[in-house]
Amino acid sequence: MRRFCLWLALVLWPVLATSEGFFQLEGHGGPIKGIAVSPDGEGILTASFDNSVGYWRDRVPQWLDGHEAAVNAVAFVSNSEAVSAGDDFSVRHWDLTTGTSRVLGRHLGKVMSVLVSPSGQHVVSGSWDGTIGIWQLNGGDPRFIQVGTNVNGLAFAQAGSLLFAGSSDGRIRIYDFASGALRAQFLSNGFGVNTLSLREDAGWLAFGAVDGVTKIVNLATGALIKDITLDRRPILAMDVSRDGDTLAVGDGEGYILLMRTADWSIVSDIKATHRGPIWALTFSADGRNILAGGLDDAIFSWPLSVPRDAPRMLTEDRAFLNGNDSTSNGERQFQRKCSICHTLTGDSARRAGPTLKDLFGRQAGTVADYRYSQTLQEADIVWNRQTIDALFDLGPDVYIEGTKMPVQRIARAKDRADLISFLRRYSQTEDR
Repeated sequence: MRRFCLWLALVLWPVLATSEGFFQLEGHGGPIKGIAVSPDGEGILTASFDNSVGYWRDRVPQWLDGHEAAVNAVAFVSNSEAVSAGDDFSVRHWDLTTGTSRVLGRHLGKVMSVLVSPSGQHVVSGSWDGTIGIWQLNGGDPRFIQVGTNVNGLAFAQAGSLLFAGSSDGRIRIYDFASGALRAQFLSNGFGVNTLSLREDAGWLAFGAVDGVTKIVNLATGALIKDITLDRRPILAMDVSRDGDTLAVGDGEGYILLMRTADWSIVSDIKATHRGPIWALTFSADGRNILAGGLDDAIFSWPLSVPRDAPRMLTEDRAFLNGNDSTSNGERQFQRKCSICHTLTGDSARRAGPTLKDLFGRQAGTVADYRYSQTLQEADIVWNRQTIDALFDLGPDVYIEGTKMPVQRIARAKDRADLISFLRRYSQTEDR
């Protein structure tokens, strides 16, 4: 039945998209972290926790594989070129015609945002290594602006001569793009700024923060225009339609707030997901739909006039969120710590990590259908009770130095033992 519904949705894609109806795109193997729509409105890019970029055109996804960890951000350079960045510290430039990519460069920490300059000649990246990277698409040495704190959101102004940066120290700074010099500390929120949206022709900048603050301020002075904070936290995603008429805000509690920018009145307030955050938001090219991503492995798109019975995200509830007491402690540990990245089936299913079926006695880095990082390929580890226990006791970043595995520790020895016993049920090979 599920396959039939997916087939029907794909067949009806052109009708749904042009008639402002609901649609969704499925195929990723993990949560969605970023979304972008092509200049011509015909293509969609998706960044996923499954380490891949999805390029959706004519209903069919093309999987762009190259990142070695979760992909956090995507942007179109043109209808045939794109850039992406993620937890592997890299910024990649994609030829969408061939599906190939090259690494523009690397940060020293995860990259949370990418932005193409108005000239189309540069890509700008915000990283948790405390810098902004500036990469030339036609070659040349990169430049780095030293911010000194995690950089989350970026926006250009004055035809690309000024760059606004929102960071985890709660400050929004303005930099001269050509020299990298700090022009001004625009404002301070007090809590980390996650996302920016700027409309220069209308004279405003919107920002969302960790403490749930959503404000619109005067672009020239920083003076408050509108405070639309609704006691939801954190604010994780934000976008303005291409015509500038509508602003969308997504938060950690699963709401999407839509506002008219003419008077900052609320158009709608959508409870878009049963559980979990809105990590990614963007408008369709014509501004009639809002596309969103979160914990679900699918991308959802609603018309701006959302009906009350519109489908919600997270169609298959993540077991680690539901507090189900009927499962064993070992299974709960798996659901909470492992299930987003790993399956227990015979294939890895486009997940961020390889299948954990038949894990015991297996040499690290040897599952055939998974693309490992060089670190895992060279790791001299055989998975057994002792090595799995050490992995979660110390944390992957300590036990396998240089790995891109998410930092997941299980502090209690009993919880680790219960997880190991649960995983052991899915292996036929004995420990060695």
